[in-house]
Amino acid sequence: MADKIINKIQITADSTIDLSQEIYDKFNIKIIPFVVTLGDKTYYDGVDIQPSDIYDHVAQTKELPKTGARSPEDLEKFFSQFTDKGYDVIHIGIGSKLSSGYEYASVVAKENPKVHVIDTYALSSGSGLLAMYASELAASNKFTAEQIVEKLNARAQHTQTSFVVEKLNYLYKGGRCSMLSLLGANLLRIKPCLQLKDGKIVVTKKYIGNMVNCLRKYVIDELITYNTPDHTRIMITYTTATEEMLNVVKEEIEKYGKFKEILITKAGSVITSHCGEHTLGILYLNDGDEGHY
Repeated sequence: MADKIINKIQITADSTIDLSQEIYDKFNIKIIPFVVTLGDKTYYDGVDIQPSDIYDHVAQTKELPKTGARSPEDLEKFFSQFTDKGYDVIHIGIGSKLSSGYEYASVVAKENPKVHVIDTYALSSGSGLLAMYASELAASNKFTAEQIVEKLNARAQHTQTSFVVEKLNYLYKGGRCSMLSLLGANLLRIKPCLQLKDGKIVVTKKYIGNMVNCLRKYVIDELITYNTPDHTRIMITYTTATEEMLNVVKEEIEKYGKFKEILITKAGSVITSHCGEHTLGILYLNDGDEGHY
């Protein structure tokens, strides 16, 4: 009989994966926060700045915060606290086409063979799903770090990541939509669905009406269109939401009736900085139930 693998693997992530502290603790995921700059002051996402600070800043200054990944030097110091103790680090964060975070982490990985960096092609709890999956594989003691990386790379292209945005104000301020689109959306009460396609954000559908009805249609559409989920879990992630908004989304997922776990998380300051209030999405891995563990 082959010797049992005894893993010394640490799963790490950046703060854009938007999971709760309870989930980080349960899955033993260690976080390095992104930076958020308001005016001339810089903060660390989830440490000394919260989404409410973002809304206050934008309301007062009419300017969006600036957000950024940690430097290779910061990341090297972060990873070394684990690799110096003999651990392999598997690092998961926002997709490479959305931030320099992947590039900076990869710089460190080139110098340290015990650091492995995953391109999730996703953001927010879409990346978080892969972090939880990686943690489960590591905890099983069945796989080496290299085998876990292989499994993560195979699943990354199947992360179903999307959000509905109530207002385009933040996207307009950030240069991601035109004034014409902003005015048209406000006039017609359009709520666009932003989807990750090949690691880039695209608009796939435009819903019309109040946010609650739009979210109901959105959930139904997503589950019909992307209809081969891994039913282990599904995420509901939002910046702000009314109780009615959350209830209608959860209700439609429960009607579908196949997910073993529904997790609800609130987006951090980085994602909030780009989307604004009343942004909500459902996120899941759309690659079936078999062969992952």
